Amino acid sequence: MHIPAFVAARRLRLVLAAVCLAVAPLTAGAQTTATPQPPPERNDPDVLVDAMQPDFTLGTLPTTLRMPAGKWAFRVTHRFTRPLGEGNVGDLFSDLFGLDGGSQVGLELRYGLLPGTQVGVHRTSDRTIQLFVQQSILTQRDGGAFGMDAIATLEGNDNLTEHRQSTLGVALSRNVGRRAALYVEPLFVANANPFDVGDRHTVMLGLGTRLRIRPATYLVAEYTPRLAGYDPGDSQITFALERRTGGHLFQLNVSNGVGTTLGQLTSGGNNENWFMGFNLSRKFF
Repeated sequence: MHIPAFVAARRLRLVLAAVCLAVAPLTAGAQTTATPQPPPERNDPDVLVDAMQPDFTLGTLPTTLRMPAGKWAFRVTHRFTRPLGEGNVGDLFSDLFGLDGGSQVGLELRYGLLPGTQVGVHRTSDRTIQLFVQQSILTQRDGGAFGMDAIATLEGNDNLTEHRQSTLGVALSRNVGRRAALYVEPLFVANANPFDVGDRHTVMLGLGTRLRIRPATYLVAEYTPRLAGYDPGDSQITFALERRTGGHLFQLNVSNGVGTTLGQLTSGGNNENWFMGFNLSRKFF
């Protein structure tokens, strides 16, 4: 039977309309399913930049910055061992402020084991190894009056085979507006004395501040007086200028000692000798 052309065209239009109506719900569902979702880690506040705590340390003292679970961070510490006051001004310039002399270098790797729990290892070029764990207890971010972390370390000379010592302590932090962060850190170092005479242990009080002078530029100062026990020399002091760029933070510092572990801080410094150095940190998140 012959079907007129206009009837065939009308039937074709009806079939196409029915197909479109049937497919429309499926297409809408597919579009909803395909909508990109933000990665789950974006919902973790620990991965966000903390403008008041841009790094996990000041000069040597730890901060209360939380490490995201499953993430890594790396740090290089470098202290030139030529005192800035050695010789005259001409000697200082000829040695490029100590860059031509020896140095003590430290390498540190830090890992977020669990939310609020971070572990790491720090090794210096004099063959000292420090293992550490840090647990977040309170954060000012959640509305608390201050931040608080518990800290424990084990370190030793000659790749952890000699003069083992351990540190137990608490890091307390307080942000003052958007301009300053203050730190108070009571620390007990067991077996701090490497000699067979005198006090064996040390009680220290870490005091530090980070002042934000530009959106990503900071001034840093820290002081670690010994309150009781083993107490040789002067207490170590550090002043620094640092700059944050993305996941990197570069710090140029001057200190009266070259210690970069908590155990090395017990040996203090010398107020007659000041050393130039730097820290370079990288977050992998």
